[in-house]
Amino acid sequence: MSLISAKHVSRVFGASPGAVVALNDVSLDIEQGEFIAIMGPSGSGKTTLLSILGAMSAPTHGEVVIDGISLYSLSIEELADFRAQRLGFVFQQLHLISYLTAIENVMLPLVISPEHHSLWNIASSALQQVGLEHKAQYLPGQLSSGEQARVAIARALVKEPPIILADEPTGNLDSRTGQDVVRLLQAANERGHTIIMVTHNKDAARGARRLVYLRDGEITTGDG
Repeated sequence: MSLISAKHVSRVFGASPGAVVALNDVSLDIEQGEFIAIMGPSGSGKTTLLSILGAMSAPTHGEVVIDGISLYSLSIEELADFRAQRLGFVFQQLHLISYLTAIENVMLPLVISPEHHSLWNIASSALQQVGLEHKAQYLPGQLSSGEQARVAIARALVKEPPIILADEPTGNLDSRTGQDVVRLLQAANERGHTIIMVTHNKDAARGARRLVYLRDGEITTGDG
């Protein structure tokens, strides 16, 4: 059984006659340990699909099953717990807290987890994985854009979630720094994390093991 299975997923915004079909009958299976890149032109439904797979937005039709659990049969509280326990997120805008240090930003997902007692040590280990343990006490404004992206990846990794979802993680970075970020995601994948990355960048997509193309809300073969 696949780790993630999206079955006939559609997402419609608004009502007829002006309804917008963001996804149309999308089915996708992702195996444990895969690193997939979802590509497609602007408006193709990439981010909508990622938000549905990430337990953040219910589909209009269809079902998403992760590790045997039908996501959208869960209550709002259960969905929040599912995200906190099993998913890590990296966003294009990063969403770092400007007045918290790098290590404090990384610690944030741990604060709501009472089972974690050595928060500092766990966060420090996550920063070490991305090569930033020596800048643990720096504020985001004191870090380069690439270093900020590394902090965001460390924050996604800190609870060792089985699945990491990255939405245009290289979108605001130069090509060299973007490739550094992809290499960090590849390293996480090699440690066993399943990675789902949305990107418009073909260079970044080459770092994935499988490409999925979307056009007009549907999966297509190839990028044309």
